[in-house]
Amino acid sequence: MILMNDFKAEPQELREAMLKAVRRVMESGWYVLGNEVDTFEKQWANTCGVTYAVGVGNGMDAIEIALRALNVGPGDEVITTPMTAFATVLAIIRAGAIPVLADIDPHTALLSMESVRRCISPNTRAVLLVHIYGQIRGMDEWVEFCSRHGIFLIEDCAQAHLASFRGKIAGSYGVAGAYSFYPTKNLGALGDAGMLVTNDQQIALRASQLRNYGQSVRYHHPVLGMNSRLDEIHAAMLIERMKWLPESTRRRREIVDAYRVGIRNPEVRLLDAPQEPSAHVYHLFVVVSEQREALQAHLQQQQIQALIHYPIPVHAQEPCKNIARDPQGLGNSEWHAATCLSLPCHPHMTDKEVDVVISAINAFRRK
Repeated sequence: MILMNDFKAEPQELREAMLKAVRRVMESGWYVLGNEVDTFEKQWANTCGVTYAVGVGNGMDAIEIALRALNVGPGDEVITTPMTAFATVLAIIRAGAIPVLADIDPHTALLSMESVRRCISPNTRAVLLVHIYGQIRGMDEWVEFCSRHGIFLIEDCAQAHLASFRGKIAGSYGVAGAYSFYPTKNLGALGDAGMLVTNDQQIALRASQLRNYGQSVRYHHPVLGMNSRLDEIHAAMLIERMKWLPESTRRRREIVDAYRVGIRNPEVRLLDAPQEPSAHVYHLFVVVSEQREALQAHLQQQQIQALIHYPIPVHAQEPCKNIARDPQGLGNSEWHAATCLSLPCHPHMTDKEVDVVISAINAFRRK
């Protein structure tokens, strides 16, 4: 079976490095907010081209903490996409703010600026821009748009590790960026982990307090915070895994280059290529087909795992059916959710496996 993610195929050298990292933490005797977290924060900030990084428990918390650090809360509206993991919208709700859903561009699955424009109101405080599937696009336009409207640009970078546009890394365009290091991400821990990145010292300071019960120094709590700290063990392993990230990103792009050249089936449409090669890191490689279920079954018969990200848009989820949205509707998001399919593109795939996927896609016929 060709899997979406094959953790068991990771190099033994990487596994041994992670075990040494765990041992390093155990021998240090310091398990929470110690040297490993501090080191990884500095390294990830440097990688993202920002001044500050604050390690937190997971990507959803990173978004919530970013909003709370900006004092975005009750009565404030945050515009985002329904085509995302539920955690994106849940973080807005947990911060006490009001999510407003704008539609997507059907050619990229990214947030549509025209739809966002229709959602702007006097209560809008921020746009939460999701770099879905690992792509960033038109970032200069988003920065200008948010500046013109006097609202914050916050980036959900959960799938976009190392994605760059015009020389700037995801998370460095907005006032803050939120990363997830969930195991399936391009840079993943062996459990939940996340990071907030920013160039704003006050946001970083407030985030570091909010993640740790609202504590400034020991036993002093100037704000009501939460318990969302990046573990030392996860930070230590991420330091090691980060060394492999550039090469694994190169391999993902190589696989997708082969897909873009080789897939030739009128029943399967590829999303638009990025504006520049560095702008997509292919956390997921997604195609669309009106025969999605039949295509998925066909691939399963060929021993190829293909998954759907995401089959139910946020506004179709039971707690969110009355959520505010674009007055013209969310038709593109609904169509995409009904037709999208993710193909394997993890960095441990062999060239032979890539060819098998291409051949299987091209052999598919409408039922």
